[in-house]
Amino acid sequence: MTRWTITPLVKAMPKLKNPVMVEGLPGIGNVGKVAADFIVEELKAEKIYDIFSYSMPNSVFVNEDNIAELPGIGIYYKQGTKDLLFLAGDTQPIDEESSYAFSDVVLDIFTKFKCSELITLGGIGLPNIPKTPKVYCTGNSKQTIKKYAEGEEVGTNLYGIVGPIIGVSGLLLGMAKRRNISAVALLAETYANPMYLGVRSAREIVKILNNKLQLGIDMKALDKEVREIEEEISKSKEILASKALRKLHGKLRNDISYIG
Repeated sequence: MTRWTITPLVKAMPKLKNPVMVEGLPGIGNVGKVAADFIVEELKAEKIYDIFSYSMPNSVFVNEDNIAELPGIGIYYKQGTKDLLFLAGDTQPIDEESSYAFSDVVLDIFTKFKCSELITLGGIGLPNIPKTPKVYCTGNSKQTIKKYAEGEEVGTNLYGIVGPIIGVSGLLLGMAKRRNISAVALLAETYANPMYLGVRSAREIVKILNNKLQLGIDMKALDKEVREIEEEISKSKEILASKALRKLHGKLRNDISYIG
Protein backbone atom coordinates (compact mmCIF):
# COMPACT_ATOMS: atom_id res chain seq x y z
CA MET A 1 0.00 0.00 0.00
CA THR A 2 1.28 3.45 -0.92
CA ARG A 3 2.32 5.49 2.12
CA TRP A 4 1.64 9.20 2.55
CA THR A 5 3.43 11.25 5.20
CA ILE A 6 1.39 13.98 6.89
CA THR A 7 3.55 16.59 8.63
CA PRO A 8 1.87 19.11 10.99
CA LEU A 9 3.18 22.66 10.56
CA VAL A 10 1.57 24.23 13.64
CA LYS A 11 1.93 23.43 17.35
CA ALA A 12 -1.81 23.36 17.94
CA MET A 13 -4.43 22.54 15.34
CA PRO A 14 -7.23 25.09 14.90
CA LYS A 15 -10.63 24.34 16.40
CA LEU A 16 -12.97 24.53 13.47
CA LYS A 17 -16.77 24.33 13.47
CA ASN A 18 -18.12 21.91 10.84
CA PRO A 19 -15.72 23.20 8.15
CA VAL A 20 -16.21 22.68 4.41
CA MET A 21 -13.22 21.10 2.66
CA VAL A 22 -12.32 22.32 -0.85
CA GLU A 23 -9.92 20.36 -3.09
CA GLY A 24 -8.10 21.99 -6.00
CA LEU A 25 -5.15 20.10 -7.48
CA PRO A 26 -3.63 20.14 -11.01
CA GLY A 27 -5.72 18.64 -13.78
CA ILE A 28 -7.21 19.63 -17.14
CA GLY A 29 -6.36 23.29 -17.69
CA ASN A 30 -5.25 23.41 -14.04
CA VAL A 31 -8.72 24.85 -13.43
CA GLY A 32 -9.15 23.45 -9.92
CA LYS A 33 -5.64 24.40 -8.89
CA VAL A 34 -5.90 28.00 -10.10
CA ALA A 35 -9.27 28.41 -8.35
CA ALA A 36 -8.07 26.95 -5.05
CA ASP A 37 -4.77 28.86 -5.10
CA PHE A 38 -6.52 32.15 -5.75
CA ILE A 39 -8.96 31.62 -2.86
CA VAL A 40 -6.18 30.55 -0.48
CA GLU A 41 -4.20 33.67 -1.38
CA GLU A 42 -7.16 36.06 -1.17
CA LEU A 43 -8.30 34.70 2.20
CA LYS A 44 -4.72 34.44 3.52
CA ALA A 45 -5.43 30.86 4.58
CA GLU A 46 -2.78 29.30 6.84
CA LYS A 47 -0.99 26.08 5.94
CA ILE A 48 -1.26 23.43 8.67
CA TYR A 49 -0.12 20.19 6.95
CA ASP A 50 2.45 19.13 4.38
CA ILE A 51 1.64 15.91 2.51
CA PHE A 52 4.41 13.84 0.91
CA SER A 53 4.85 10.46 -0.74
CA TYR A 54 7.34 8.63 -2.94
CA SER A 55 4.38 8.17 -5.28
CA MET A 56 4.50 11.82 -6.31
CA PRO A 57 6.02 12.62 -9.74
CA ASN A 58 9.76 12.00 -10.02
CA SER A 59 10.62 15.61 -10.78
CA VAL A 60 11.45 18.94 -9.19
CA PHE A 61 10.44 22.48 -10.03
CA VAL A 62 12.90 25.36 -10.42
CA ASN A 63 11.57 28.48 -8.71
CA GLU A 64 12.25 32.12 -9.59
CA ASP A 65 15.30 32.11 -7.31
CA ASN A 66 16.76 29.27 -9.41
CA ILE A 67 16.29 26.82 -6.53
CA ALA A 68 15.07 23.28 -7.21
CA GLU A 69 12.10 22.20 -5.08
CA LEU A 70 10.10 19.00 -4.74
CA PRO A 71 6.43 19.26 -5.66
CA GLY A 72 4.22 19.75 -2.63
CA ILE A 73 0.66 19.28 -1.44
CA GLY A 74 -0.75 21.02 1.62
CA ILE A 75 -3.80 21.55 3.79
CA TYR A 76 -4.78 25.14 4.62
CA TYR A 77 -7.47 26.55 6.89
CA LYS A 78 -9.45 29.75 7.26
CA GLN A 79 -11.99 30.65 9.93
CA GLY A 80 -14.86 32.94 9.05
CA THR A 81 -18.58 32.95 8.34
CA LYS A 82 -17.95 29.35 7.32
CA ASP A 83 -14.82 27.58 8.50
CA LEU A 84 -12.85 26.16 5.58
CA LEU A 85 -10.13 23.63 4.81
CA PHE A 86 -8.31 23.70 1.46
CA LEU A 87 -6.38 20.89 -0.20
CA ALA A 88 -4.03 22.56 -2.69
CA GLY A 89 -0.64 21.92 -4.25
CA ASP A 90 1.63 21.37 -7.22
CA THR A 91 0.71 17.81 -8.13
CA GLN A 92 -1.47 14.80 -7.45
CA PRO A 93 -0.88 11.02 -7.35
CA ILE A 94 0.29 9.52 -10.64
CA ASP A 95 -1.15 5.99 -10.49
CA GLU A 96 -4.33 4.24 -9.45
CA GLU A 97 -3.17 2.75 -6.13
CA SER A 98 -1.61 6.04 -5.05
CA SER A 99 -4.79 7.93 -5.90
CA TYR A 100 -6.88 5.63 -3.73
CA ALA A 101 -4.41 5.76 -0.86
CA PHE A 102 -4.17 9.55 -1.08
CA SER A 103 -7.96 9.90 -1.15
CA ASP A 104 -8.17 7.83 2.04
CA VAL A 105 -5.65 10.15 3.71
CA VAL A 106 -7.65 13.23 2.67
CA LEU A 107 -10.89 11.73 3.97
CA ASP A 108 -9.18 10.83 7.25
CA ILE A 109 -8.31 14.51 7.67
CA PHE A 110 -11.88 15.42 6.69
CA THR A 111 -13.16 13.14 9.47
CA LYS A 112 -10.61 14.39 12.03
CA PHE A 113 -11.84 17.97 11.63
CA LYS A 114 -15.51 16.87 11.52
CA CYS A 115 -16.03 18.56 8.18
CA SER A 116 -19.58 18.97 6.93
CA GLU A 117 -19.05 18.77 3.15
CA LEU A 118 -16.40 18.13 0.53
CA ILE A 119 -16.10 20.15 -2.70
CA THR A 120 -13.74 19.09 -5.49
CA LEU A 121 -12.77 21.32 -8.42
CA GLY A 122 -11.71 20.48 -11.96
CA GLY A 123 -11.99 21.05 -15.68
CA ILE A 124 -13.85 19.57 -18.63
CA GLY A 125 -11.64 19.45 -21.73
CA LEU A 126 -13.00 20.86 -24.98
CA PRO A 127 -11.38 20.87 -28.47
CA ASN A 128 -11.52 24.70 -28.57
CA ILE A 129 -11.14 27.52 -26.07
CA PRO A 130 -14.59 28.35 -24.64
CA LYS A 131 -15.42 32.07 -24.75
CA THR A 132 -17.84 31.72 -21.84
CA PRO A 133 -16.92 28.57 -19.88
CA LYS A 134 -19.89 26.71 -18.45
CA VAL A 135 -19.72 25.10 -15.02
CA TYR A 136 -21.26 21.71 -14.31
CA CYS A 137 -22.04 20.16 -10.97
CA THR A 138 -22.13 16.51 -9.96
CA GLY A 139 -21.86 14.77 -6.62
CA ASN A 140 -22.62 11.67 -4.60
CA SER A 141 -26.15 12.73 -3.62
CA LYS A 142 -28.98 14.64 -5.29
CA GLN A 143 -29.39 16.86 -2.24
CA THR A 144 -25.78 18.09 -2.35
CA ILE A 145 -25.93 18.71 -6.11
CA LYS A 146 -29.11 20.75 -5.70
CA LYS A 147 -27.57 22.80 -2.89
CA TYR A 148 -24.59 23.95 -4.95
CA ALA A 149 -26.41 24.31 -8.27
CA GLU A 150 -29.44 26.18 -6.96
CA GLY A 151 -29.43 29.86 -7.86
CA GLU A 152 -26.33 29.51 -10.03
CA GLU A 153 -25.81 29.13 -13.78
CA VAL A 154 -24.65 25.55 -13.35
CA GLY A 155 -25.39 22.49 -15.46
CA THR A 156 -26.57 19.48 -13.48
CA ASN A 157 -26.62 16.79 -16.15
CA LEU A 158 -23.11 15.60 -16.96
CA TYR A 159 -24.27 12.24 -18.27
CA GLY A 160 -23.21 11.98 -21.91
CA ILE A 161 -21.10 15.17 -21.68
CA VAL A 162 -18.04 13.68 -20.01
CA GLY A 163 -16.69 10.21 -19.46
CA PRO A 164 -15.15 9.11 -16.16
CA ILE A 165 -13.79 11.88 -13.93
CA ILE A 166 -10.16 10.83 -13.62
CA GLY A 167 -7.94 11.71 -10.68
CA VAL A 168 -8.49 12.92 -7.15
CA SER A 169 -11.33 15.32 -8.04
CA GLY A 170 -13.45 12.41 -9.17
CA LEU A 171 -12.18 9.65 -6.92
CA LEU A 172 -12.87 11.63 -3.75
CA LEU A 173 -16.58 11.72 -4.66
CA GLY A 174 -16.80 7.93 -4.83
CA MET A 175 -14.59 7.30 -1.81
CA ALA A 176 -16.55 9.85 0.22
CA LYS A 177 -19.81 8.05 -0.52
CA ARG A 178 -18.38 4.86 0.98
CA ARG A 179 -17.99 6.83 4.23
CA ASN A 180 -21.40 8.53 4.02
CA ILE A 181 -19.74 11.91 3.39
CA SER A 182 -21.56 14.48 1.24
CA ALA A 183 -19.37 15.51 -1.68
CA VAL A 184 -19.83 17.60 -4.81
CA ALA A 185 -17.66 18.49 -7.80
CA LEU A 186 -17.67 21.78 -9.72
CA LEU A 187 -16.21 21.28 -13.19
CA ALA A 188 -15.67 24.12 -15.64
CA GLU A 189 -15.22 23.89 -19.40
CA THR A 190 -11.69 24.58 -20.58
CA TYR A 191 -9.36 23.94 -23.51
CA ALA A 192 -7.97 20.38 -23.57
CA ASN A 193 -4.41 21.43 -24.35
CA PRO A 194 -1.74 20.41 -21.81
CA MET A 195 -0.07 23.84 -22.14
CA TYR A 196 -3.27 25.83 -21.62
CA LEU A 197 -4.09 27.53 -18.32
CA GLY A 198 -7.84 27.78 -17.79
CA VAL A 199 -7.90 30.98 -15.75
CA ARG A 200 -11.24 32.20 -17.09
CA SER A 201 -12.73 28.77 -16.27
CA ALA A 202 -11.29 28.97 -12.75
CA ARG A 203 -12.85 32.41 -12.39
CA GLU A 204 -16.31 30.94 -12.98
CA ILE A 205 -15.77 28.37 -10.22
CA VAL A 206 -14.46 31.01 -7.79
CA LYS A 207 -17.59 33.09 -8.44
CA ILE A 208 -19.84 30.19 -7.45
CA LEU A 209 -17.83 29.35 -4.33
CA ASN A 210 -17.76 33.03 -3.39
CA ASN A 211 -21.56 33.00 -3.34
CA LYS A 212 -22.15 29.60 -1.78
CA LEU A 213 -19.47 29.79 0.92
CA GLN A 214 -19.80 33.53 1.58
CA LEU A 215 -16.07 34.07 1.01
CA GLY A 216 -16.28 37.84 0.64
CA ILE A 217 -13.79 37.89 -2.26
CA ASP A 218 -13.65 40.96 -4.49
CA MET A 219 -14.06 39.37 -7.92
CA LYS A 220 -12.60 42.46 -9.60
CA ALA A 221 -9.14 41.35 -8.48
CA LEU A 222 -9.49 38.03 -10.28
CA ASP A 223 -11.06 39.69 -13.31
CA LYS A 224 -7.96 41.88 -13.59
CA GLU A 225 -5.70 38.83 -13.49
CA VAL A 226 -7.76 37.12 -16.19
CA ARG A 227 -7.48 40.15 -18.49
CA GLU A 228 -3.72 40.44 -17.99
CA ILE A 229 -3.15 36.74 -18.70
CA GLU A 230 -5.34 36.76 -21.80
CA GLU A 231 -3.53 39.84 -23.12
CA GLU A 232 -0.21 38.03 -22.67
CA ILE A 233 -1.49 34.92 -24.42
CA SER A 234 -2.89 36.95 -27.33
CA LYS A 235 0.60 38.27 -28.09
CA SER A 236 1.78 34.79 -28.98
CA LYS A 237 0.53 32.35 -31.58
CA GLU A 238 1.12 29.53 -29.12
CA ILE A 239 -0.78 29.06 -25.87
CA LEU A 240 2.00 28.87 -23.31
CA ALA A 241 1.04 28.28 -19.70
CA SER A 242 4.47 29.42 -18.57
CA LYS A 243 3.79 33.01 -19.69
CA ALA A 244 0.45 33.05 -17.97
CA LEU A 245 1.99 31.67 -14.80
CA ARG A 246 4.46 34.52 -14.61
CA LYS A 247 1.51 36.89 -14.73
CA LEU A 248 -0.14 34.96 -11.91
CA HIS A 249 3.00 34.84 -9.76
CA GLY A 250 2.23 38.07 -7.96
CA LYS A 251 -1.28 36.95 -7.03
CA LEU A 252 -0.85 33.28 -6.24
CA ARG A 253 1.39 31.72 -3.61
CA ASN A 254 5.08 32.29 -4.29
CA ASP A 255 5.95 28.62 -3.89
CA ILE A 256 3.64 27.44 -6.66
CA SER A 257 4.63 25.79 -9.92
CA TYR A 258 2.18 24.22 -12.30
CA ILE A 259 2.18 20.87 -14.03
CA GLY A 260 -0.32 18.96 -16.12
